[in-house]
Amino acid sequence: MAELSAAALREKLEQRLGAEHVEVEDTTSSRCSTSFRLLVVSGAFRGKGLLQRHRLVNEALGEELGRIHALEQRTLTPEQWAEERQRFA
Repeated sequence: MAELSAAALREKLEQRLGAEHVEVEDTTSSRCSTSFRLLVVSGAFRGKGLLQRHRLVNEALGEELGRIHALEQRTLTPEQWAEERQRFA
């Protein structure tokens, strides 16, 4: 069974989704059980709706998902990420 850590999740998302930017925050300490907050930027999300994007993330983390109590996801295309960064620069 794979390790359940922010670093391990980040690596898996980068590999499986070809993500160009991934942020994983372990929020377990503020919750009752294992939980993470994700920001994933990937070209694989182009042309996909929110539910489809979240399904891609869930599939990428399939083995680990059964051990995660809560998973917050933000999924952006590279274009959305660039626009967001420019807006807040």
